[in-house]
Amino acid sequence: MSSLQQKIVRRFRSMFGLHTPIISHGEKGIEEVGHRRYVGGMWEEIGKLQFDFLVAQGMKPEHVFLDVACGSLRAGVHVIPYLNPGNYQGIDKEASLIEQGIKEELGEALNAEKQPEFVISDAFEFERFSKPADYAIAQSLFTHLPPAIINQCFQKLRPAFSPKGSFYATYFLPRKGSVNPKKAHDHGIFRYSKEEITAFGTDNGWQVDFIGDWNHPRNQIIVRYYID
Repeated sequence: MSSLQQKIVRRFRSMFGLHTPIISHGEKGIEEVGHRRYVGGMWEEIGKLQFDFLVAQGMKPEHVFLDVACGSLRAGVHVIPYLNPGNYQGIDKEASLIEQGIKEELGEALNAEKQPEFVISDAFEFERFSKPADYAIAQSLFTHLPPAIINQCFQKLRPAFSPKGSFYATYFLPRKGSVNPKKAHDHGIFRYSKEEITAFGTDNGWQVDFIGDWNHPRNQIIVRYYID
């Protein structure tokens, strides 16, 4: 199926509330479409968007940054060179995405110089990192997850996060007639109302600042969660 055909199928499914993904899940899907496309494509545009946004929010080289579902380092290739050594943390459930991100995008030399810290986990094991993060982002992660797993992320991140830190997450808002899938998939689409987005934070001990538009090319909105 060509790229144009896939776009047409995705638009049709979205219009009618159908969410059967057209890319295989996990390692098989990565092999089928490659590490850039598997994480959503728009490699330079969305990677740079995240970096520029975080810097505009006050992230400095001395801060520790956590990339939740870091994938193949679409944001990491911009953030890692900017931060002081050891201050980038990336967590993902797919080891091969991180491996290809280092090998094909970041480069072994910069990886050795900047010493980013990685955790492979499908259970949000943030406690395995060596220090709490000051900034974190989950870009297009909760767009693929049901509420129970999103709540798990908030619950497990809170004790491992800086009390004065900022955690940013992106979402799709609902469309008329849209229906969420029944289970998580890396390419399924979940949409949440402003009330649901707020509750993910408040129900798990976070305060919420609903930012909204941040010029995302797929119209995902962004929200800041914080503890203090």
